[in-house]
Amino acid sequence: MLSSSAVSLSSSATTFSLYNTKRIVSTAGSRASCLPISSSPPLSLSSSLSLSHAFNPLSLRSLIAQRDERIAKSRSRVRGVNVVCSAVPLTFRDLRWISTVSSVVLILARGTPVHKSFLVPLFALQAPAAVIAWIKGTYGVWLAFVALLVRLFFYIPGELELPFLALLLVILSPYEVMRFRDTKEGAIISLLIAVYLAYQHFSRTSLQKSLDQGSIVATIAVVCITIASLLLLI
Repeated sequence: MLSSSAVSLSSSATTFSLYNTKRIVSTAGSRASCLPISSSPPLSLSSSLSLSHAFNPLSLRSLIAQRDERIAKSRSRVRGVNVVCSAVPLTFRDLRWISTVSSVVLILARGTPVHKSFLVPLFALQAPAAVIAWIKGTYGVWLAFVALLVRLFFYIPGELELPFLALLLVILSPYEVMRFRDTKEGAIISLLIAVYLAYQHFSRTSLQKSLDQGSIVATIAVVCITIASLLLLI
């Protein structure tokens, strides 16, 4: 009876010694890995090498660095796509400015056979709201008054007279006429005027002549007016 209890105690002690482990904390940056070390006979050389390879802090750091680099590249790529996509579209205000600047350039440009008087109502329909408010304000009225005095006593070329007529048209237009600016009917009228100007420009001059040095500015202005009027209708 005593011998059997002694044998069981010895076997339990042996089992307890086999599973009695110590835990060594190995830190890699901010991460920690726990390695169990048994009090049983020491590990062989191959097993210790495999464990050191599996829990090598340098390899763990390199994996973390590669992951962070891939995340940074993907974020930068997404940001680039967002910047490009947000920079491509033109707003309603931008299209009005493009049409207004192109109309002024076409009024002052030479080398085009278009009837420039059609640009005056086109300017009144497509000028930005800030420009219309400035013309209808005090400064616009004074500018029109001075231009009228100069026109009475001095000769003004036709290219400089059309801006003066545009000022008078905007100042004297009643509300019932100016309300067409923000409607679909006004956009259709502007598109018809732009198409008619483009037809006059390209039908009376050949394509090669419209791209010459003396007509290229007028050609670009006509194309910009037509495209902006079409986009404003859409």
